Amino acid sequence: MRPTALFLAFVTTTVVSLAAGCTGGTGGVEGTPGAAGLHDPYFPKAGNGGYDVTHYDLTFDIDPAAQRIRSTAVITARATQDLSAFNLDLAGLTVDSAKVEGRPAAVNRAGHELTLRPAAEVERHLRKGRTFRTVVHYSGSPLTLTDPDGSKEGWLRTADGSVALGEPVGSMAWFPGNDHPSDKATYDLTATVPRGLTAVSNGELTSRKVSGATTTYHWHTAEPMASYLATLVVGRFDTKESTTPDGIKVFTAVDPKVAAASARTLARIPEVVRWEAERFGPYPFSSTGAIVGRPHDSGYALETQNRPYFPGPPTVGVLVHEMAHQWFGDSVTPASWRDMWLNEGFATYAEWLWKADKEGVPVRRSFDAAFADDANWAFPPARPPSAADISQDPVYERGAMVIHKIRQAVGDDRRFLALVAGWTKAHRYGTASTADFTAYVERTTGKDLTDLWNTWLYGKGRPAPDGS
Repeated sequence: MRPTALFLAFVTTTVVSLAAGCTGGTGGVEGTPGAAGLHDPYFPKAGNGGYDVTHYDLTFDIDPAAQRIRSTAVITARATQDLSAFNLDLAGLTVDSAKVEGRPAAVNRAGHELTLRPAAEVERHLRKGRTFRTVVHYSGSPLTLTDPDGSKEGWLRTADGSVALGEPVGSMAWFPGNDHPSDKATYDLTATVPRGLTAVSNGELTSRKVSGATTTYHWHTAEPMASYLATLVVGRFDTKESTTPDGIKVFTAVDPKVAAASARTLARIPEVVRWEAERFGPYPFSSTGAIVGRPHDSGYALETQNRPYFPGPPTVGVLVHEMAHQWFGDSVTPASWRDMWLNEGFATYAEWLWKADKEGVPVRRSFDAAFADDANWAFPPARPPSAADISQDPVYERGAMVIHKIRQAVGDDRRFLALVAGWTKAHRYGTASTADFTAYVERTTGKDLTDLWNTWLYGKGRPAPDGS
């Protein structure tokens, strides 16, 4: 993402009880409730414990004029403990009914926490290691969420529709789930919209059906995806499908008002993807592309999986940045929001490498400019002081400086690129922490880099210039 932080001001706590009289029991299983939150350093209530989601099947009937939806979420998950109850994250929308393993479940609501207590006779399906299915029917007007830094996420209204953006916890504004990057899943998303509008999501478009006054789009994401990377954009778009020389499918959707201004940059998507694959390892997904809305539809671009979202025509530098996130953030996803510098540091360093290769700007010049900028020394990139800071300058620019110092420590560009490609291969489609990364670098290089980490990754002050 560039250039803002996205964090949710959680809604006021209210409690609503649905499906009265449908209570759970032990059913002979000594289960316990899953945790209401994963204790993320910045969002302790984000995500939920006791299960891992393996697949989301989301269906939407969307009325853009009224900004209302009628939706069903079918969530397939594996229990990681014996469960008597479990939570989903959902902000604002009304839950009409819920079932677990085909039987009605009791539903309690407290703010964005949705607690489901299955019927006693299905608790055996929630034993540790068992896979179970939850169906939630819900409706209403999805919320636009305001973060501590004033940015917006969740469901954003546009001139002719909407755009759903989820970093870091905005996906809970439009579908119930385990809203934390540590729990990745595959997705199917079906959206029915008024005829003449297009619904664009992640993955690949598997069907488009016109029926009377509506059109239904079905998107399938085969590779695991964190909830914050899911998107659903509705509006009038010029769409184009093609294939790169390497066989990767390309799907672009561009608002007609910015199509001409976007064309030259979007035509370089195959070039950018190939260039990054040569440096970071094979492109991790079966499709790529871009979604381009109008300026001010959002205040930022976002690395939504497979096809980044841009508010207006992107520059080549921003395209390079968001495409680099397909490796760093989308395929290799941060274990917690404290690890966000791994996303943004690598994506920013990709910009520096592109400038060196394509524009003749040495990486050292980019490094020196970042080093001279006082804003980059406000805090260590691996220790942002608060949720409002995780997308601030040190996470990006100083994060990129950390990557450059690793490159210098390796001392050979071929070995450095092999190290980077090895990292993306080792954690492909998974999650990783800062500790995972530093251990990997030291193991791969055979070097003790304690001084590097203490100075550049965790150090509070600007070190003396060293000819970098």
